[in-house]
Amino acid sequence: MIQFLRIPNLLGLILISIFYLSVGYSQECKKQYFEKETILRHVKALSSDQFEGRHTGTIGAIRAKKYIINQFHSLGVKPIKKTFEQPFIFYKGKKEYKATNVLGYVKGTCEPKKIIVICAHYDHLGVRKGKIFNGADDNASGLGALFAFAEYFKTHPPKHTVVLAAFDGEELGTKGSSYFMNNLPFSEDRILLNINMDMISRSDKKELYVVGANINTFLKEAVCCVNSKEIKLISGHDGYDNKDSWVYASDHTPFHKKGIPFLYFGVEDHDDYHEPTDVFEKINQDFYIASVSTIISVFNKIDSQF
Repeated sequence: MIQFLRIPNLLGLILISIFYLSVGYSQECKKQYFEKETILRHVKALSSDQFEGRHTGTIGAIRAKKYIINQFHSLGVKPIKKTFEQPFIFYKGKKEYKATNVLGYVKGTCEPKKIIVICAHYDHLGVRKGKIFNGADDNASGLGALFAFAEYFKTHPPKHTVVLAAFDGEELGTKGSSYFMNNLPFSEDRILLNINMDMISRSDKKELYVVGANINTFLKEAVCCVNSKEIKLISGHDGYDNKDSWVYASDHTPFHKKGIPFLYFGVEDHDDYHEPTDVFEKINQDFYIASVSTIISVFNKIDSQF
C-alpha cells in the first residue's frame, strides 16, 4: 500500500454506507477453494529474509518475480504472450528503476472475450538502514490470495477470462498497474472489472474493507447482506462515508481512472504498516484465510451475474 496516497477525504458525504457480508463460508468451502497450508506457506516464503523486502529493481524483487512465475506454471496459469513477464522502466526523481509485472490468465468457459483482472502487487520497501522490510501483510498476503485464485480455478474454471496480475512498483506510485493499463496486451474494452488485493491478513476487529461498491453500485449485490463468524466485510473508504478515502490508494487506481469498475479489498493500517515488523508471525492466519475465501466468494457472485 502506498503510504502517501492514504489521505483523508474531506469531501466525503456524512452518510455511512457500511454493510456486512457472509458468503456462505464454512470449513467445507475453505477446503474446496484452496489448501490453507499451501497459501500460508507462500506468504511465509515471500515475506522471508531471502527476498530482502522485494524492493523494485533489487535481487529480492527478481527472486519474487521468479517465484510467482514458477507458481503460475505449476497452477496451470498461461502467459498472455510468450512469457509471463511484462518488463518496463520508470523514473522516480532522477533514479531509474527496472521493473517487471508478472501476467497470466485463465480462459473463461462461457465469455472468454470478457476479462476480469485480479491483481496484487509484489514489491515492498526492501532494506533500509540494515533492516529488512519483509512486507508480510503488505503485500505477500495479496500474492497468496492470487495463488489461491489460481488453485481454485483448476477445479472451478471461471465463466469469464481472468487475468492474474502481480504488479511491480506499487510502493513507488502504482507504476506497474499504470504501465499495464497504458500498454495492455488486449483491448481495453474487454475488461469488465478489476479486483485488487492489498493488505488482507490482519485486523484486530476482524474487519475487511471493500472499496468500490458504492462507486460502482451494480456491484453491491455481490457485496451484501449476511455476517460470518470469521470476518466482517465492510463497504467503505470510498468517499461515501466519513472515513479516509482509499480510492487512489493502490493498484486499482489506474483502472478507476480509465472508468473501469473495481473492488479493492484491504484492512486498516496497523502498527507494523511500512515497518520492518510486518512479518509473517504477525499475520492473523484465521482472519487471512477467511479474507481470501470471502474474496473468492464475492468473485464467484460477480462472475456468475455478469
